[in-house]
Amino acid sequence: MSRPLRIEFSGALYHLTSRGNAQGDIYLSDVDRRYFLGLLSDVCIRFNWACHAYCLMDNHYHLLIETGDANLSKGMRQLNGLYTQYFNRSYHRVGHLYQGRYKGILVDKDSYLLELSRYIVLNPVRARMVHSAQEWPWSSYRATAGHCQPASCLYIAGVLSLFDSDKPRALKKYVNFVNDGLNQPSPWEELKNQIYLGPDSFIDEVQCKASPQTTFDEIPKLQKSGPKRPLIYYMEKYPNQNEFMLKAYESGHYTMKEIGDYVGISYATVSRRIACAAQCKT
Repeated sequence: MSRPLRIEFSGALYHLTSRGNAQGDIYLSDVDRRYFLGLLSDVCIRFNWACHAYCLMDNHYHLLIETGDANLSKGMRQLNGLYTQYFNRSYHRVGHLYQGRYKGILVDKDSYLLELSRYIVLNPVRARMVHSAQEWPWSSYRATAGHCQPASCLYIAGVLSLFDSDKPRALKKYVNFVNDGLNQPSPWEELKNQIYLGPDSFIDEVQCKASPQTTFDEIPKLQKSGPKRPLIYYMEKYPNQNEFMLKAYESGHYTMKEIGDYVGISYATVSRRIACAAQCKT
């Protein structure tokens, strides 16, 4: 298994998987699955995560996690470590539960959040364990589709709000979207460098954030419930163009490419100017 993703920053979106050692099952009962979801809820609260989708299979799981802070490794250590302790204690066993370390794919939220939320809940259907996503009780599908109350770890508004501001219409569109998913190509066909799912501009942004020459580890966490202000708001409030770009980017609502398109410069230039503005703040 690939080493876990090391690029961590505020507002990052990840597709995460962990598989059982020697392809063994990591859940032997519904009690195990409920305990895991309880742990996931605790981790989401403690580490300021939003879980947009999940699916617990027999010998592995899928999570779609957005991190409010740069702490993916710490949260995953807590989640997998505490669940391993529980599992070993419950079944009187010792040793590793998971096959190596978790696998993490860094995802461009604008392009792939919806696609991965669908891909994840369709896993049992693709594995021919059930005929429809609704039949599998251990994924986020039922709650997101409005058929049951969501587990406390699940943030359904992040997905539904992308379909419609009206909840009944959003629920209907989500159900139709998932039903159409089996006829769609796998999102992993677009995977780049084994850890990126997004366009080249997204990869450049992420690599800039990970660079030791920048200070993006200090970018504030994404305020999911805050309003999205138009770019003209930031331009008028911050006459210095570099500061305007930094503040718009820090809002969490705009990519470097979107900012660059607005002012007529490349995202690479935006990246350099944001880095410069961030340096001036230190």
